[in-house]
Amino acid sequence: MGKQNSKLKPEVISDLVGQTQFSPQELQEWYKGFLKDCPDGTLTVEEFKKIYGNFFPYGDASKFAEHVFRTFDANGDGRIDFREFICGLSVASRGTMEQKLKWAFAMYDLDSNGYISRQEMLEIVRAMYKMIGNVVRMPEDESTAEKRVDKFFRMHDKNGDGKVSLPEFIEACKSDPSILRMLQASPSGGSSFSTCARCGGMSTNVQNAQSFHHLDISKLVNSNKNLAKSGGSSLKRRARCCW
Repeated sequence: MGKQNSKLKPEVISDLVGQTQFSPQELQEWYKGFLKDCPDGTLTVEEFKKIYGNFFPYGDASKFAEHVFRTFDANGDGRIDFREFICGLSVASRGTMEQKLKWAFAMYDLDSNGYISRQEMLEIVRAMYKMIGNVVRMPEDESTAEKRVDKFFRMHDKNGDGKVSLPEFIEACKSDPSILRMLQASPSGGSSFSTCARCGGMSTNVQNAQSFHHLDISKLVNSNKNLAKSGGSSLKRRARCCW
């Protein structure tokens, strides 16, 4: 894949249909848009951070964008190719709840040792708070990243070892919907996971601070149905509505 051809080969489409939740037509549309912004067929972390910065103007999105980039960059080579992009997008926007939680866990698990430590969670939540700036008003016991992380570990680190495994993380999120809000940058009463899942993921509206959510960060480059039919609109244009 690359700038030589704006269409995916049949064998590539067949493979990606099996690996993602996208149809052949959707894959071709995404590929056109991907190549418009990434003519060489890859997306760098600096380009990724620039996209984030455009849609979170009231804070500093750069650090959080780096963490999301790392989660998409499956082979760790510092660039996101179309396969990595569309596979990550499929999980984040159309995956099951459990798949999305596994995706989120991978972002929090900075050293990939199978556990989220308090420090790792604090790193991500701090980046989240920096990104949203002062737009979202948090309850007092979650007014800082430290308070939010302390609250999570106080509630769910049952053995007090300072770390949470993947099964513990998934079970906690499934059994208590408020945990999903805690791990989002949305205040009490904000959009729930299930509510946003109706549109294939959580959309973002920084202006009224309704529902920023890291599990569906793919919405930053996702389009609505009209944009999807617009003939290969660029990632930046597609991002305008959702991500």
